[in-house]
Amino acid sequence: MINVNRYDSANKAGIFGILANIFLLIIKATVGFVSHSQSMIADSFNSAGDIFASLMTFIGNKISKTPDDDNHNFGYGKAEYIFSFLISISMIAISLKIFYDSCMAIINKNIVVFSYELVVVCLVTIIVKVVLYFYTNKLYKKFKNLLIYSNMIDHRNDSIITLFTFISIMLSKYNIYWFDCIVGISISIWILYAGVKIFLESYNVLMDTSIDDITKRLIIDIVNSYDEIREIDSIYSIPTGYKYILVLTVNISGNMSTFDSHSIVDELEKRIVKSVSKVDKVIIHINPV
Repeated sequence: MINVNRYDSANKAGIFGILANIFLLIIKATVGFVSHSQSMIADSFNSAGDIFASLMTFIGNKISKTPDDDNHNFGYGKAEYIFSFLISISMIAISLKIFYDSCMAIINKNIVVFSYELVVVCLVTIIVKVVLYFYTNKLYKKFKNLLIYSNMIDHRNDSIITLFTFISIMLSKYNIYWFDCIVGISISIWILYAGVKIFLESYNVLMDTSIDDITKRLIIDIVNSYDEIREIDSIYSIPTGYKYILVLTVNISGNMSTFDSHSIVDELEKRIVKSVSKVDKVIIHINPV
């Protein structure tokens, strides 16, 4: 079943992210190149990556909310993780570019030209990103959407990154230039870490990793609460996005009528879907014993 609010919220997060990051990219790049601030230039590259991430959020969300059809029996939920995967790749690529540029800035002894424009850009960026972070954080806690999570992490990282950029700019006023390049390198490592984390989470879903052990234990406890079910023969789970298709094989007394045994598993299927938020559909096969 499609959760309309979940997907509408992700769309809004994507649109707000695109508009905010376009604005920040323009002012960061302009002021960064004029002042030769490596940390601000790195920050502008990060904003460019954020635009891509927000765009992927919007497109991926639009596809993943499409209901199932004859060609995609379990829906399009994995699109959320495919596009999160693309976001993670872009984050990793940008982090490597920033790392290289910052190292070259140290080697070439680039000098930052202090300006109050840099200070204003930093303060504006921090305010915008903090607001976006709390907005997406609220949405993620409610809907557990990986695309929203990717954007939330971007906004959080940007807030912290720009804070350190602000510090490096203030230090340049006192002819302390090396900190600017160190901040650029730190930014690259931070983005790399976040990118790898999202990469692994997306990869696990796309590779059909099974449902977690805690949820599996909950499902087993529900099944075992039925006295008519002798044993769980097998339990498999298939991710279709942020939820799973559950396939169970259970052993039921062969003396029970076909009608009664199917009535039990029909009730069990509904109970599992209702009780376990990560499960979208349940398919149960009966073995008479």
